Amino acid sequence: MSKLSASAQQNLLTLLALISFFLIWEVVCTAFSISSLILPKPSQIATVLITKMPLLWPHTAQTLYTTVVGFGIGVAVGIVLGMLIGSSKLAYNVAYPLLVGFSSIPKVAVVPIFVVWFGAGTVPAILTSAVISIFPVVVNVATGLASTEPELEDVLKVLGASKRDLLWNVGLPRSLPYLFASLKIAITLAFVGTVLSETVAANRGIGNVMMIASGNFDVPMVFAGLFILAGLGISLYAISSFIERRMTGWSQRKSEMAMV
Repeated sequence: MSKLSASAQQNLLTLLALISFFLIWEVVCTAFSISSLILPKPSQIATVLITKMPLLWPHTAQTLYTTVVGFGIGVAVGIVLGMLIGSSKLAYNVAYPLLVGFSSIPKVAVVPIFVVWFGAGTVPAILTSAVISIFPVVVNVATGLASTEPELEDVLKVLGASKRDLLWNVGLPRSLPYLFASLKIAITLAFVGTVLSETVAANRGIGNVMMIASGNFDVPMVFAGLFILAGLGISLYAISSFIERRMTGWSQRKSEMAMV
């Protein structure tokens, strides 16, 4: 009961903080007569979201689709690479430096390459979203596999466990908390990749809408796009957190007990 009460109090405080933030924003813009070209009021942004939503919805769906597909591809590739790097010292020494070097390349620089290869549109956005999502997944999965205690592996080997058994029955389950931690980071990065590509080489999506709106000095529409992206990111983050609690509750037991 106390846990439920604490959770309810936390949700209430979060809601009050959000309401206070937007109220202060509204009051400051009104009191100092700040132009909507500089900083639109939350009420103006809400008006745009309500009146323009029939026009914004197809672009929202496009951005969500592109991000989810790219995120899924990035996670799948990241898990495979993380398994290879985390379970083999040779693979770690060979592939990890290459991966770090590739992840250090600004993703805006690879968008024109994808456009040359696949043309403007959805495919470059999906690939950019996937590429930008891979690195955190690889690092966390490899770290999770590497964190398995050598003593536990030795005991299981004595009992007859093969290397594949150690990977599937010990290494991967132990790396799940690391994987879900990386998913929370990767989903936000995936939106960055999608919007980046949409602003450069697409005629649909929230990124394209924001680029056109900024060119027309329609700042409330730009902020409306930011709010939509924030809402999508929070929603997917919440879904990842929900799945994490379902699949890795054993790793969160200690922190939950501390909150009681």
